[in-house]
Amino acid sequence: MNINRRVQTLDEFTIQQMRDFPQATGELAGLLRDIGLAAKRVNVEVNKAGLVDILGDAGGINVQGEEVKKMDIFANNQFMGVLRHGISCAGIGSEELDDIVVFNDEVSNNSKYVCLFDPLDGSSNIDVNVSIGTIFSVFKRVSPLGQPATAEDFLQPGRRQVAAGYIIYGSSTILVYGTRRGVNGFTLDPSIGEFSLSHPNITCPETGKFYSVNHGNFFQYADGVKKYIDGCQKKTKADGGPYTQRYIGSMVADVHRNLIKGGIFMYPGTTDKPNGKLRLMYECNPFAFILELSGGKATDGSISILDIVPASLHQRTPFFAGSRKMMDELEIFMKPA
Repeated sequence: MNINRRVQTLDEFTIQQMRDFPQATGELAGLLRDIGLAAKRVNVEVNKAGLVDILGDAGGINVQGEEVKKMDIFANNQFMGVLRHGISCAGIGSEELDDIVVFNDEVSNNSKYVCLFDPLDGSSNIDVNVSIGTIFSVFKRVSPLGQPATAEDFLQPGRRQVAAGYIIYGSSTILVYGTRRGVNGFTLDPSIGEFSLSHPNITCPETGKFYSVNHGNFFQYADGVKKYIDGCQKKTKADGGPYTQRYIGSMVADVHRNLIKGGIFMYPGTTDKPNGKLRLMYECNPFAFILELSGGKATDGSISILDIVPASLHQRTPFFAGSRKMMDELEIFMKPA
């Protein structure tokens, strides 16, 4: 087998970054590699989902009041298991669990980081072969090392994230993660079983042609949001249009497309659910972190998502994210009259 040595694997990339910072302990790099391992395991099952009994509902309701899918449970167990048995994570928070899980052992208690994740975003789409994904967020602990992690380690504003990312299980499997050094994407090469650098130094275009929103809820949105959507539909070539609506219903896929090609993703609050549906800690914070690092923007309609001080693990928020110029235009429509 001929391996292109000009392409860096995820492991090689994280090791190279460590060399640039001699004071680095390698713990964050180890955590990212653990996440990559869990993603490979989930990817295997997603790819054979039609052949084994992991499709459909698991027969329960999660803390969000949503039906739990069998693949949700599998993915949650894979990420929790890999992080528990690693040496870089003191505990986790998950969409599928009511509360945080603290890894209370000697090694974990001396780990600097905690991780939050949505193990399988868009899992209701797996039955119809639509792209789904995993979203994760990493915080440095505020509690003393040597002791078990606490709730305060998890309930930090998104701006304190040290890393965040997502994995898309689609026509190819892509892992994108961001740190203060930038955002990079890695595509899983099945021939060697490794994530290889495919999207270096990702930059979100300043503007784009796509807007992503659930039109089915149009009449439940605030007037400013409705006016902006109307404006998107009326764009002409003279003012940067026409815009195209693209809404997959899988947040990972929608936001990834707009990050790469330029666009705006909107999940506003509605009259029925004024706080929206998306979870702040393990859906909105990670994407907001990545978008700001890459030149984009993410808000709840009034303030940056990363500045929201969380009150609970499963807190929800309206979410608007994407290319900076499109976000700036949205904010004009959303300003109070």
